[in-house]
Amino acid sequence: MKKNIIILVSVILGLILLRYGFSAIMQFKMAQSMSKMTAPPVTVEEVKTDSVRVKVPSPARVLSEHRVDVVARVSGFLTKSYFKEGDYVHKGQVLFEIEPEQWLYELQQAKASVEDTRAKLIYAEKQLKRTEILVKKDYVSKASYDQLLSERDALKSQLALYRAKLSDAQRNYGYTRVKAPVSGRVGMIETTVGNFVNVSGEKLTTIFSSEPMYVTFPLSAKTYAYFLKVDKNNLKTPRKVELYLSNGDKYEYDGVQDFQDNAIDQSSGSIILRATFKNPDGKLINGDYGSVFIFSNDTIDSPIVPQTAVLENPQGKYVYKVVDDIAKMTFIETEGQSGSNWIVSKGLNAGDKIITGGLQKVTANQPVKVVTKEELAQSENEQKDDKK
Repeated sequence: MKKNIIILVSVILGLILLRYGFSAIMQFKMAQSMSKMTAPPVTVEEVKTDSVRVKVPSPARVLSEHRVDVVARVSGFLTKSYFKEGDYVHKGQVLFEIEPEQWLYELQQAKASVEDTRAKLIYAEKQLKRTEILVKKDYVSKASYDQLLSERDALKSQLALYRAKLSDAQRNYGYTRVKAPVSGRVGMIETTVGNFVNVSGEKLTTIFSSEPMYVTFPLSAKTYAYFLKVDKNNLKTPRKVELYLSNGDKYEYDGVQDFQDNAIDQSSGSIILRATFKNPDGKLINGDYGSVFIFSNDTIDSPIVPQTAVLENPQGKYVYKVVDDIAKMTFIETEGQSGSNWIVSKGLNAGDKIITGGLQKVTANQPVKVVTKEELAQSENEQKDDKK
């Protein structure tokens, strides 16, 4: 009897274990099936290494080569202006006139002083020669001769002084006609005709040269060091720079980077570079903003990934690398662009597989289903149809 009870209990326990074991197996298989069904379809590409020319974007500002404030160099009332605001003026062109009468009077005085002193000097020279003959014959004392010699030398010094004053008067009179110090486009008139101007530095107007034009832009110290590494054998060749205007249009002329600052800005960690551009049509205007791409002179072998495969969050740029059908979030570091690709300096190796399509439904550390581009497009179209 006792033996039968033991057998019965064993059978019951076996049936219970069999039932729950079968249930667990079924649940596991269903979970696997559901996982495969819910894994989002994605396309992947294998990371490749290529010989690339580095291309780095940066915000930029357009500046004139010459930015000159036009100021008065003599005092007086402004009597005339010879240009319209916004005109293109040439170096040496007369822009304003300051009342010339006072300075003309000083010029005439200086000329008269020079002429008077020159006449006195000529007379003194003649007297000295005559006296020299008389001294030799003992008709005149040596002291008298020395007196005339001293007067002649004093007149020479006086003439030199008056000539210097004449030169100064001529220069001041010339300053009554205010001329353009450089060629360029003239700005607004800051002081109008009828006002008194002086030599305190008061601005009359400003001229901005327009050919060529400068474009300045910052690069991080890290990126600049990378350029030096890439171009280590070609550092003296100016780098090509492309400019995009504030409206987004690409400027038709390429520039060359011909200057870099001599220090890193400690507050921003960047260095200022400058490129020079032709501006024959005057499209580039001082103070305008835009953006540039600067290109390395040489190429470098580096992994590249499509820009569309790279995402970004507060921690930095990242991609989803596929490992055993699982999407792994992988942070990367980039050093500029090459065409439509990012140049990767850290985080990926050649042969890694990254997700390039279907990223919007990918979750880190979750399964994905690798499909072709055609299959992904078909799946997305079916989902659109289901929503209708």
